Amino acid sequence: MNLVKRLIREEEGQDIIEYVLIAAAISVIAIPIVPAIGTAVAGAWTNVSGQVSLIPGAGS
Repeated sequence: MNLVKRLIREEEGQDIIEYVLIAAAISVIAIPIVPAIGTAVAGAWTNVSGQVSLIPGAGS
């Protein structure tokens, strides 16, 4: 607890706390976005694969 109090009083401690809060906010925002991006990328690759398979002589 003394460490937390000392970090809040010192300027360097305030900087660290701000960076932690920024990192936490980015994490909270990124968690729902990353799976959506993954799904979109998987769909794009499926589309590309389907289009390539239509090219004569391409694929197996």
